[in-house]
Amino acid sequence: MAEAVGWIVLIVGLLISIALHELGHMIPAKRFGVRVSQYFVGFGPTVWSRHGKETEYGVKAIPLGGYVRLVGMIPPEDAVKPVRGTGRVARLIADTRASSVEEIHPGEDHRAFYRLAWWRKVIVMLGGPLVNLVLAAALFTGVLFFVGLPGPASLTVAQVTPCVPQPAAECAPGDPESPALQAGLEVGDTVTAVDGVAVDSWEAFTAYVAARPGEEIVITVLRDGASVDIALTPALRERAVYDEDGNPVTDATGAAVTEEVGYMGISPTAVIERQGIGAGVALTADYLVRTVDVVAHLPQNVYHVARAALGLEDRSQESVIGIVGVGRVAGEISAAEIEGYTITGKIADMLMVLGGLNLALFVFNMIPLVPLDGGHVASALWQGVKNGWASVRGLARPAPVDVARMMPLAYGVFGLLLVMGVILIYADIVAPVSLV
Repeated sequence: MAEAVGWIVLIVGLLISIALHELGHMIPAKRFGVRVSQYFVGFGPTVWSRHGKETEYGVKAIPLGGYVRLVGMIPPEDAVKPVRGTGRVARLIADTRASSVEEIHPGEDHRAFYRLAWWRKVIVMLGGPLVNLVLAAALFTGVLFFVGLPGPASLTVAQVTPCVPQPAAECAPGDPESPALQAGLEVGDTVTAVDGVAVDSWEAFTAYVAARPGEEIVITVLRDGASVDIALTPALRERAVYDEDGNPVTDATGAAVTEEVGYMGISPTAVIERQGIGAGVALTADYLVRTVDVVAHLPQNVYHVARAALGLEDRSQESVIGIVGVGRVAGEISAAEIEGYTITGKIADMLMVLGGLNLALFVFNMIPLVPLDGGHVASALWQGVKNGWASVRGLARPAPVDVARMMPLAYGVFGLLLVMGVILIYADIVAPVSLV
């Protein structure tokens, strides 16, 4: 049931994001006089619709996108250079042009999208992605300001691990009891000193313990207002070595480098600290850079996902995921039963996931290839360059950029995106990325 709630929250949030994205296109288009014949959220069969003054508004069955139909996006044949040839590509261009021209009502050629000044086209096509960027920043800022982020670990015990897990991270039958459990440490104990020396941070405390495997130490804790001394002998345990950036260190053969440390079997309570307004903007900028890097390496990332789906390699926890993977993550968040993980924390994490989705929508849509918004922005900017160059040379304004000629490329891009989407969906089912 909890996983279903996670899916519902994700789908509703995604639909709202898509609806606002399309409004980002429709509102400026109407302001500039372009006739918008349809505004739909979703694809496939129509679930509901109603007709306004000149626009049909509705919802379709598959909540994986949306669209607004801007009349006259493709210029008519007499406004551009003729397309040479009679082959399949030429027929595709001609059919696309004819379909677009048919949508222009008699006497309303001035309301066609292709008639807009290049800078107005940029505003219309940028409107949708910019809405997603603003939404992402608003969601991140809201979560950080009203809920906060985990700050430095406190010295209060949040969990006592029952065993010394060897070698996995979870307890297994036969694993010895943890020193913390044997010594009687309890959830809620607050460490104040070790071997008579006061400690002021979890990092300093655990570093002291890690350096003393097999040596008895005395931990002083505050329990129910009273100071209690607890003798404890840290167990010997191997752990991976990480560099300053948090990446595992490997040797010349590629094997992970490990070290032997003292192990107690306790974890600290995380302190949630509310952030300032600027923290959300800073986080958005940081995530934006990371998202751009992921999208820039999307073919390579999808290649490794495909190999993981076929069992040829393990799927990385940092792997790119599709809508099914995002839904699985949302389900895990809503179904998680972890001590201290409140409903507020779950809602905050769900909103962060939704913010990340909006950021991904912004970056992805800005790829300068049709049929993506970035492709139309690029064509409008090229129109501006052509107009400016003609003006400098004292020539007549050049013909509109012929978007119809880009249709073969658009179909190719769409086909590639479809293949990538299928690979991600399949991989998210057979080789999922999990939070746990």
